[in-house]
Amino acid sequence: MKITSDLTFPVIIAHRGFKRRYPENTLIAFEAAIDAGATMIELDVTLSKDREVIVIHDDTLDRTSNGKGPVQKYSLAELKRLDAGSWFDPRFKGERIPTLGEVLDLVRNRILLNIEIKISAYESDSPYDSIEKQVLRLVSMTGCLDSVLFSSFEPALLKSIVKVEKRSRLALLTEKPLTQKAWECCKDLNPFSWNPDYRSVTEGRVQEMHGKNIRVFPYTVNSLSDAKRLVEMGVDGFFTDDPALMISLLF
Repeated sequence: MKITSDLTFPVIIAHRGFKRRYPENTLIAFEAAIDAGATMIELDVTLSKDREVIVIHDDTLDRTSNGKGPVQKYSLAELKRLDAGSWFDPRFKGERIPTLGEVLDLVRNRILLNIEIKISAYESDSPYDSIEKQVLRLVSMTGCLDSVLFSSFEPALLKSIVKVEKRSRLALLTEKPLTQKAWECCKDLNPFSWNPDYRSVTEGRVQEMHGKNIRVFPYTVNSLSDAKRLVEMGVDGFFTDDPALMISLLF
């Protein structure tokens, strides 16, 4: 599968996998999102203590595993010994924190990916093993470049990505209503998409983005009323914790 301008409308993006029914950012959640028929999976990456690219949302381990404290104080081997499933439901005991490489092997050519690179892992001096360079290498090695959207709240990180690989498809994340500075970043980066908090989306902004050939994928939409309202505004798709529900209601 490839990220193209004619993706099926609306694009249903599984937020951290099938987050509503499975422990987020785990292989079982990603497999379930594929089975549910999502168009794309969103996941988050950061670095371990020994600078391996791992998939987890928080900067700490406490919420989504039986570990404690900052993620970056643990080596990959130590992280792999943690249980990343029981916190959600005892039946997922033994589910592990995956590496990006494991996820790419699982989903290759089966579904599109949106890889969010956490700001906390960004290094402005961009060393040879910086997170964005490692992510690009992993994606390229598995032949997935055409099916991956790279996203971040940090424009400088996105600029670093496209500097290394010009064919990369970028997505600028924003949390608050779009500021003039963020709008200028959108124009300068020439991203594939703008991924805003759904509560900050207006029909006018959607039209502005479309005028620049930028798609709009808001996050995180979990009610049918919000989904219908956004679709009526003209958004190109949205992130959801329950892709199966949204697919059943909208298609």
